[in-house]
Amino acid sequence: MRAFYMLTVALLIGLPAQAGAQDKKLVLRVADYLPAGHFISRYSTQPWMEQVTKATNGDVQFEYYPAEQLGKARDLLSLVQSGVADIVLSTPAYTSDKMPLTAALELPGLFANSCQGIQTHSKLAKEGGFLGEREYAPNGVRVLVPVVLPPYRLISAKRKIDGLKDIEGMKLRVLAGAMELTLNKLKAVGVRMSAPELYQALSRGTLDGVIFSYNGAITYNLLTKYVETGASFGAAAAIFVISESRWKQLPDPVKKAMAEAGEAVARSACAGMDREEADALEKLKQKGATVVRWSAADKKEVDTVLASVANEWAAELDKRGKPGSEALKAALEARDSR
Repeated sequence: MRAFYMLTVALLIGLPAQAGAQDKKLVLRVADYLPAGHFISRYSTQPWMEQVTKATNGDVQFEYYPAEQLGKARDLLSLVQSGVADIVLSTPAYTSDKMPLTAALELPGLFANSCQGIQTHSKLAKEGGFLGEREYAPNGVRVLVPVVLPPYRLISAKRKIDGLKDIEGMKLRVLAGAMELTLNKLKAVGVRMSAPELYQALSRGTLDGVIFSYNGAITYNLLTKYVETGASFGAAAAIFVISESRWKQLPDPVKKAMAEAGEAVARSACAGMDREEADALEKLKQKGATVVRWSAADKKEVDTVLASVANEWAAELDKRGKPGSEALKAALEARDSR
């Protein structure tokens, strides 16, 4: 059985196989747009690779290319589809023309924390789940680890954000879809931009601030003068994926190891990310950021706006011939089911 397994792996990677050869490894290329120390990498990407290598007794190993070494954040989906990379971390919001439905997981106020978000995403992303069937399979990819970050907050580089009036006209980085709609309703200007671009945009004044996680602001060393703590502006969903064609080439023991590692990492990653998000707020305060808490009147107004966003987002997708209302319903049912 050992010889047969090694023969299968050798054939898959195009190497001459010899039964009993012990030095043949299945080496997979993993592309990421985040820096290696990012908390998604530390809690999801790297633990998953380590668990798969351990479970296969070292027969499966990885070449890891973080920080956009193989391509820009918005290009990673096409890299895995074309086979340039075997596995990638992709953010559907960066390719919203191809994956608009995942934005249902980014709606404001949908999740209280990362754990609730990842549990919901896991149900939707699995084979037979709504996103698995309606979004990921049509793009030729299979989700290995689903990710939803802690709720995003309003962070200002220089400008005071004491109330809703202060953010009118501000240029704020957002993800596509629901988050952009939220900012438009609050009379701010939403600017789509990937995380690696933010430092330069804030330094140059291209952006006034970001809708982002506290941990993200720390990771990318963003200029942060004021941070708001009351409202949740949604969150970011990401997917650690392999192409379906590459998946079909893998031996069953490798598939089993990958699937089990994905389930284990999804359960453990969210607790670490939620914990670090709380720690990151304290770090921002230590670096001189002022914490802002809006008045009860402003908080009520923003909650009213946020509550209306979900249905409007779904209706806009429906008009474009996309199943937005179905995606919203599926997300809510997955969140509320046990």
